[in-house]
Amino acid sequence: MNFETISSSALLAAFIVYCIAFLVFVLAVAGKGWSSRDPQEHVKRWGRFAFAASVVGFACHLLFFFTRWYSAGHIPTSNMYEFMTFLAMMIMFAFIIVYLIYRTPVLGMFALPVGIIVIAYASVFPHEVQPLIPALQSYWLKIHVTTAATGEAFFAVGFAGGLMYLLRTIDFKGTSKAARREQRGAEFTLFTIVTVIAFVSVVFGFHAAGYSAQFGKQVTVKDPQGVEQTVTQKIDYVLPPLFQPYDSQLISMKPFLGMDKPPMTSPSWMKGGNAGRKFNTVVWSLLAGLILYAILRLVARRRLGEAIQPALAGIDAEDLDEISYRAIAIGYPIYTLGALIFAMIWASEAWGRFWGWDPKEDWALITWLFYAAFLHLRLSRGWQGKRSAWLAVVGFLVVMFTLIGVNLVIAGLHSYAGV
Repeated sequence: MNFETISSSALLAAFIVYCIAFLVFVLAVAGKGWSSRDPQEHVKRWGRFAFAASVVGFACHLLFFFTRWYSAGHIPTSNMYEFMTFLAMMIMFAFIIVYLIYRTPVLGMFALPVGIIVIAYASVFPHEVQPLIPALQSYWLKIHVTTAATGEAFFAVGFAGGLMYLLRTIDFKGTSKAARREQRGAEFTLFTIVTVIAFVSVVFGFHAAGYSAQFGKQVTVKDPQGVEQTVTQKIDYVLPPLFQPYDSQLISMKPFLGMDKPPMTSPSWMKGGNAGRKFNTVVWSLLAGLILYAILRLVARRRLGEAIQPALAGIDAEDLDEISYRAIAIGYPIYTLGALIFAMIWASEAWGRFWGWDPKEDWALITWLFYAAFLHLRLSRGWQGKRSAWLAVVGFLVVMFTLIGVNLVIAGLHSYAGV
């Protein structure tokens, strides 16, 4: 029995079922005016069906997790593909817990897309089962990563609740400075989500088309005896190179829209071949995001936040505020254990010190301090409503930079997570 194949099929099944559950949640909330039944009864009926589908998807996700664990011989949280799929599973777990508390179908409209996008983003990375590198061969991998990811998953649900609150309460027709500032902030948040979706779509599209490009760059390395020698570092692009790595040579490139060589070179201060590739990815992400956002704006004929707001009509804003706060309150102690306490114990065993100001450690601390400030302002200063919601949204953006930006952009002891 090929457990790796079963694992991949189970994740695909989970992704499809999550998408179906999301659509049914949308039908439950947005379609309440279409039904001849009592609107509340319509929401409850379809909400129960959507929640049941979410649980089925979560069961498939669990099957993926445990079959991959059996296939790999170690807990599947050791690289970006495995960690992001695990984070998506924990987001769905957190959603199920919070949903069982509040029974609000509209939460599924916003929480499920977060898990779906995370799975789609994870699929950009190599899927192959990889042996566990020596730095990760510890039982603390199970304890540290799983608890940290669970805390972050509840932050994701808090983000969904905060974003729902903002879209429910912002005056999109207001013309005052405060109203315009809120409108721009909400629209920027939605643009960020659209950009991630566009990036994943573009990568899948070019991968399906078999696109590839490769460059060579001369770098100096030391052999095991410490002798320096010059070798050619090969840099593979999965997206058409709009920017060639600085001081590199083109090895091969499939033509794209008549372009058989990159039109531009990365700035000279972007040293290293991967810097040029990452810059090219950022540019492609922004371009794809702008195009998809423009298409959605043309379809909606108004700002996306303004188009979404009617679906939240009739939802108690205080309930959304409470959902966001409770999710973060549940996630904070779990994150404290996983991302700080367990991480420091493992660091002491692995590197002989509790703290080394590694970039990942720094940003984990920044995340922890941010949510500590959130809870302090909420409980002692009475920051509720919009101020609390904005903090929930910004906080999750900090979380995502800690997970993605630090792993893939900033070099450090945790860089292996970006492989």
